[in-house]
Order: sequence, then C-alpha cells, then structure tokens
Amino acid sequence: MKELKIEEYILSHIDSEPELLKRMSREANVKLLRPRMISGNIQGRLLKILTSMLQPQNVLEIGTYTGYSAICIAEGAPDTSQIVTIEIDDEMESFIRKYFEESEYGHKIELKIGDALQLIHLYEDNYFDLIFIDANKRDYCAYYDIAFEKLRRGGVILADNTLWNGKVIDERFQNDDQTRGVLEFNNHIKEDTRIEKVILPIRDGLTIIRKK
Repeated sequence: MKELKIEEYILSHIDSEPELLKRMSREANVKLLRPRMISGNIQGRLLKILTSMLQPQNVLEIGTYTGYSAICIAEGAPDTSQIVTIEIDDEMESFIRKYFEESEYGHKIELKIGDALQLIHLYEDNYFDLIFIDANKRDYCAYYDIAFEKLRRGGVILADNTLWNGKVIDERFQNDDQTRGVLEFNNHIKEDTRIEKVILPIRDGLTIIRKK
C-alpha cells in the first residue's frame, strides 16, 4: 500500500503522460495479454529526459512491445536522429505502426520485425549512441554482448527489469528461466570492467551502463 501511494505521489508531481500514450495504455489494457509490460509514465518521462540529455543520433531498442518506450525516446531525441526498434512478435506490428504513424515523433522511428540477435548484426560496430534492452530476459546476456560491440565509446545501454519485481533476491523464483536470465545478466555486467554501471530501483529496475 505504501509503495502504491508513493507511486501515486510521484505521478502527481512529474510531467503528465502525453495523450497519445494514455490512449495506447488504455487500448493495451483492453486488448493485450500483458499490458503491464508497457513502460508507464514514470519510466517514460525518465527515458525522454535521459535521451534529451544524451542527444543520441543513432538509437537501438531491443523489444518494442507496443512502441510506448520508443515514442518516449523519440520525444527526447534530436530531430535528425534515427531510432531502430526491433520486435520479435509479428502480431504486434499493426498495433505498433498505428501509434508510430499517429505520433508527431514517428518519423524518427524505424520498426523492424524479427529476431534482434540476428538483426543487430546488420549494423556496423560503434554505430549506436544509445541502446535500450527490454526483451526476453533469458537472452539478456546475448543481447548485451552483441549490443556492446555496436555501441560507440562513451555510449549508453539502458537495461530494463533488472530487479525483476524483486525476484532477483527471492530464492523461490531463482530456478525460473526468466529470473535466472536477469541474475546472469546482472552478474555478467558486474564483472565487466569495460563499463560503468548503476541500477535504479524504478519499477522493475533500470540499469544504466556507460561504455568507457
């Protein structure tokens, strides 16, 4: 109850959710099986501000879902930027494209449908300035290892769900494939001396990683 009240307090004291994203969230809650996967306004505003600060020209998002986070990133990105977002579920394509077309920032976003582990190879090393990982937790280490080579020096990786609703410290869930994937990722980057990293306890945890 206390956590809920804190979240309500935060939401009442930050920038309001854009109308398009409100509508997307409502439709997701009616039509989709896992609407909680949407970033939501707290994380969405954070993504927008971080992108505004970093001013990346080339952005990669691994895991589009509805396109909510991609639009938030596009809000903060320079008008000349290109945001490539990869979604493996082709059944989501029409939902995503509808909102990208309606968004005033949609011209910055390129949607690709397919397996990110294959599609990332299409891009040159050191190509991206910012990479947001929010896809299958079992593959987080694989996403990270491939994405790292595509990230320029000084670039930033954001990895979502790295506290996994508290399951990372709950032994009851640590044999679950998704939880194990998050644990392996967290341990993997802990030992990586090529980066600086910090975990923010926002929603399910957001890790910020900077390539030295």
